[in-house]
Formats: sequence, structure tokens, C-alpha cells
Amino acid sequence: MDKQTMSRDGTRIAYERTGQGPAVILVSGAMSTGATVAPLAARLLDRFGVIVYDRRGRGESGDTGPYAVAREVEDLAALIDAAGGEASLYGVSSGGALALEAAASGLPVRRVAVYETPYADYGGGEPERAEYTENLTEALEQGRRGDAVELFLRLTGLSPEVITSARQSPMWADMEAIAPTLAYDNAVMGDGLVPRERLASITVPLLSAAGGASPEWLRRAAEAVAQAAPRGTYRTLKDQNHMVEPQVLAPVLAEFFGS
Repeated sequence: MDKQTMSRDGTRIAYERTGQGPAVILVSGAMSTGATVAPLAARLLDRFGVIVYDRRGRGESGDTGPYAVAREVEDLAALIDAAGGEASLYGVSSGGALALEAAASGLPVRRVAVYETPYADYGGGEPERAEYTENLTEALEQGRRGDAVELFLRLTGLSPEVITSARQSPMWADMEAIAPTLAYDNAVMGDGLVPRERLASITVPLLSAAGGASPEWLRRAAEAVAQAAPRGTYRTLKDQNHMVEPQVLAPVLAEFFGS
């Protein structure tokens, strides 16, 4: 990251801006940094001034406790200010929940797009989520970062065999390094349900997309997000799953942000 801005609480937020044109800020999801969305940025920079950044507690950005979702919204406010006072937002997975909250908070957001924000469309999973929150909090308080990462990977549906293999991979150390931010993404997701009342306050155009090869519950949730927003639109990307391919997603975003 070659630039930095200061958030309201004094936290340093590292970012890069590439390309020319209207500003678009890419918001990464759990267990990721700005580098995760860099391949997508590379496919948008011919039409937009694309900003990728390390969310607080990750990569080259700082962190200031205690954590609150409002602080991450303030981080985006600082980035929007650095971009010239207005920007569109794109968020993937739980980063989508942050982008939606920023738009609902009244920041100068032109348009907002999200991909597979992992809400539940209806209740029923509350006990599982409560157990995850309790176990995650305990693991992080005790400094068991590896166990915290494993809890998250189990929540995403990975098998024990895949997780065991991941623990032995070179990438595991990087995952443990940002494990504390799992609590941040958990907070951003709220109670885990589609926040219909909050989404109803977003007055700018909103695009909610999901992969055609993704689980049905993710597609239902993405559609519910679009339906809850006054100017929401839903798109299904054929043959895509939660790890959406940048070359498929970029043209969809370019069309939406360029409208």
C-alpha cells in the first residue's frame, strides 16, 4: 500500500488507488486484506479510480481498541474523503455487510454493490451463531488464534480434512496474524439475519449478486438484500460460487457503477 489516511479515532488506514475516473472502494471480507480484491481492481481501473485498502487490524493498517462497527464505517468515511468526497462501494461476503452499513449510515456513497453477503434470510440459525460467537471470543481471549481460524473455517463448511491440510500450509501463519479481526466481521454481521429495516434506509442504487453455483441460502439472502432496498437489483452470475472470478464479476460491476 503506497498511501494512508487517518480515521476519526486516529487509526492509520493503508490504501492504494489505481486508474482514473469515478472512485470505487473495494471492501474485502473475513480473513482477507486489500490484496484479496486487487485482481478485481485490475479489471476495473480502465474506467474507475479504484481503491483497495487493508481494513483495520489487517495488513499495513493500524488498529485501535475497543472495536466497534462504527469505527470501520469511519474508516470508509476517511477513504471517501481522500477519494474526493464521494465514492461507490463494493463489498464481498461480510465486507458486503460493512459496505451496506456504510451506505445506510448516510456516507456520501453514489452506488453500492455486494456479493453474497452471508446473511440468513429467515431465523433458525441463532443457536449455532451464538455458539460460534462464544467459542470465537474465548479462543481469541486465550490467544488461541489457530483455533479461532479453525472455528471460522468450520463455520464456512470446510471439512476437517481440508482444515487439517490448511493448518500445515504456508498461508496458515498469515491467517493467524489477522485472526482477531474475525471478531470484527462477526460484529459487522450483527444477528446474522438480513437487516431489512436498515437496508430500507439506503436510497442509492444497490446491486446484490450471487453465484448460480452457490448454495441456495446464499442466493436467497442476496435476493432478500436487493428486495429490502428501495432501489435494489438482484443478479445471478452463472456458474459462479462464493469465490467469484474477477473476469466474470468486473463487467457486471462496471456496468452498474458506470450507469
